[in-house]
Amino acid sequence: MRVVSIRRLAWSDPDLGSIPTPKRPMRVRAGFGSGMAVREGDPPGTVWAVCDRGPNLKAKTAAELYGLKLDHLDAESGAKIMPRLDLGPSIAELRVGEDAVELVRVIRLTDGHGGGVSGVPMAASAHAVAEPAFDLSGDRLEPEPGGADSEGLAALSDGGFWVGDEYGPSLLKVDAEGSVALRWVAQGAPVELDAGYPVLDVLPTMAARRQINRGFEALTLSTDEQWLYLAFQSPLAHPVAEAHKKGRHVRIWQIDASSGAVVSQFIYPLDSPESFRRDCAKGKFGRSDIKVSEIACAGEGALLVLERGSETTKIYRVRLEPELAAPPEHLDLATRPTLEELSAGGSFALPVLSKKLLLNTDDHPEMAADQEGIALLSPTELLLVNDNDFGMEGAETSFWRVSFDSPLTRD
Repeated sequence: MRVVSIRRLAWSDPDLGSIPTPKRPMRVRAGFGSGMAVREGDPPGTVWAVCDRGPNLKAKTAAELYGLKLDHLDAESGAKIMPRLDLGPSIAELRVGEDAVELVRVIRLTDGHGGGVSGVPMAASAHAVAEPAFDLSGDRLEPEPGGADSEGLAALSDGGFWVGDEYGPSLLKVDAEGSVALRWVAQGAPVELDAGYPVLDVLPTMAARRQINRGFEALTLSTDEQWLYLAFQSPLAHPVAEAHKKGRHVRIWQIDASSGAVVSQFIYPLDSPESFRRDCAKGKFGRSDIKVSEIACAGEGALLVLERGSETTKIYRVRLEPELAAPPEHLDLATRPTLEELSAGGSFALPVLSKKLLLNTDDHPEMAADQEGIALLSPTELLLVNDNDFGMEGAETSFWRVSFDSPLTRD
């Protein structure tokens, strides 16, 4: 299989206004590059896309770019500045034409009380750590019980959606109007949330072992909608963060879409850091910098997997053969050594998925960095999009149509 053509499609990020800051105006633009999905039965060219939590910046970056006085946050690990709390998780309907992408409408996610779902993190707990959030003045924002960092998307035939949340991590079921109907969280997570919808702790406790800001980013649905597939963004911090930093494998879960039960767990092997040539050319690049940011269904029992650094993006095809499922004890928190500890070692005896490379952007330098979303436009065409992070650091969204000489849905 080979790439026949790559073409950038015309698109302009909608302007969401600007905020005065000491150094320059902070211009905010819409960004829908966190994840994409297609729905069976939709008109050709209809694609759904999701933005993440809303505009946010690392505290150090906010100080450097905009002259904000945030020195007191130097000791706050993972601190994020969130300047526009009115802009939160949303889904966009897009129309993909031959030469351009058009924004049809935006669906803001709403909670059971009718208000917009907040992008501010939930409170940290014994269940999971949470990154701290601050406003432009550096004042701490109060945690939001229903806060979500919407990164993954799957479109349902009834018009609704599943949304993958990186914070909890959790899965939100959303109706066609954007109202959250229920939320699945890990067993042991707080469920007495004042969200106005059911919060059910049905996912394995293992989910809470995600490294901070590395939860559910990749989400897709089987064609019969019986199964949800999700990939963690990175190796888990299990039993400690050091295992995440050294891990060489990512967990993919096959979930019963009616109950939240994980029926199979697969192990996806990450490429070596030195194979991400564009990233290595920019400076230090290690194992913990590699992420799985998107998956898409590519026929029964097959997935497309987007594996990336910040510059290099690769698309692989994998088959989820039953005999390649990991032993069930590796869903148990008590199992030692953990999958991640085994992964960090020199040998790895557990079954892993085989990967077939479809695209490496190192071979196509015209493609933008930070590709994060994919959608299957046809059996031989992919749509890719980068995440502009709401334009906070000057990035622009770019959509890319990639055509192949044979169907991506065949082995």
